[in-house]
Amino acid sequence: MQHVKIPQDRIGVLIGEGGATLREIEDRAEVRLDVDSETGQVKIEQTGDPLTALKGPDIVKAIGRGFAPEEAMRLLDDEMMMFDIIDIDAAARNRNDLQRHKGRLIGEDGRTRELMEELSGASVVIYGSTMGIIGGPEQVDTVREAAEMIIDGAPHGTVYSFLEEKHNEMKHKGLDYHQFTG
Repeated sequence: MQHVKIPQDRIGVLIGEGGATLREIEDRAEVRLDVDSETGQVKIEQTGDPLTALKGPDIVKAIGRGFAPEEAMRLLDDEMMMFDIIDIDAAARNRNDLQRHKGRLIGEDGRTRELMEELSGASVVIYGSTMGIIGGPEQVDTVREAAEMIIDGAPHGTVYSFLEEKHNEMKHKGLDYHQFTG
């Protein structure tokens, strides 16, 4: 059994309308979720296949970190899919620094975050003081490296060039990526 804590404002998203999202997670991830709406604590118990159930806590964490339930459920689509979190706050010296880092990661009108998704094939969400990534190992590594470059102060143009280079490498290797449709 595992425990995951999610923010109060994400509990409704985790449960879904009439409990539909919660039931879908329980069915597909073969776990039982016990949500404490007061504290945001979620108890996750394995009910079926242990390997499938390993993804349960990551799905709950991903929803808690701002991902839509459908996006978080992608973790079950492929055993190589993974969820990663970058703690933006850890790299910030103060609140202003945190806001600046988040602003640089999101970019003007969300363009930087969109390009990270488009060129890596991963899903990226910036919520609170964290950045969540869902994708294959190489996709997640690419976004993590790009995010670290931005947090370290690299010019956006340099990061975009890096992302395009990685995109071409993945395309050359024949790795799948989803094309951004927005």
